Amino acid sequence: METQADARVAVGTALPTWSSAEARAIYDLPFNDLIFRAHSVHRRHFDPNRIQLSKLLSIKTGGCPEDCGYCSQSAHHESGLKASKLLEVQRVVEEARQAKAGGATRYCMGAAWRSPKQRDMTMLVAMVEGVKALGLETCMTLGMLSPEQAGTLAEAGLDYYNHNIDTSERFYPEVITTRSFAERLDTLANVREAGIKVCSGGILGLGEAVDDRIDMLVTLANLSEPPQSVPINMLITLPGTRLENAPPVDAIEFIRIIALARILMPTSHVRLTAGRTAMSDEMQALCFFAGANSIFVGDTLLTAANPGDDKDANLMRRLGLTAAPAGDAR
Repeated sequence: METQADARVAVGTALPTWSSAEARAIYDLPFNDLIFRAHSVHRRHFDPNRIQLSKLLSIKTGGCPEDCGYCSQSAHHESGLKASKLLEVQRVVEEARQAKAGGATRYCMGAAWRSPKQRDMTMLVAMVEGVKALGLETCMTLGMLSPEQAGTLAEAGLDYYNHNIDTSERFYPEVITTRSFAERLDTLANVREAGIKVCSGGILGLGEAVDDRIDMLVTLANLSEPPQSVPINMLITLPGTRLENAPPVDAIEFIRIIALARILMPTSHVRLTAGRTAMSDEMQALCFFAGANSIFVGDTLLTAANPGDDKDANLMRRLGLTAAPAGDAR
């Protein structure tokens, strides 16, 4: 069943405002119809055989005061992860140089903070400038940002800022209590108003219902400007976290969310992010067909495992996928 809003996307007109009911109707389509529609939207806006490759480095690990139920870096959890200091700029730039040599075009730097302190801004600016000098797109995820901090990072040349909303507004308090859903949206607004591209998505497998997953995407799609990058994570259960025993996400349900993200946000990069170590090659192939066109490469994602360069290169070769050049919108 095609809704009026979906039809507007199909003919390439202005992005609509989505209702939860419209999004649910699309999600509930027969699986073949859903992924065919998503792939058709994807093909209109992107080269379906190109994947954007990013690399993620933890520049400050552990000791975070937030209580996110999924995160081993939270000070509220007995995960055994020791807090570290902010890495030196030279090391971050050298890691970025190696990432570029390995095929990455975007370099993401993450710090386990509620928000950066002013004393850290000088080093963060130097990191952005050093990584950009290598010809890489830059991305940071540092927690909440004030308008002034967002402006400082924009002046340094930061391309993307990641700040996930994680789940629906309804379910959010079940996962995090130390930061509100509204505060997440405030940071996204500060980033967008500073002229930095927004990277924001969520996590599947937190105990949420299907409607929560759909509402998360509706929230992002209905922002004044949808995020240019939408990471969809499958929960990696980590020992010592509150969600270490969460049940796995059904593969078909996950692919449906990838497809829905593509339909609701047709010009955004949909990033197949955490959890790929638990996905079969066939599941990832269907995610790419349904509209995912960005992955993280390397052996780790902050503190969690990632498939590794050799496995990714082999999968991309088997599927006939190639790495997208830096700044390539198609």
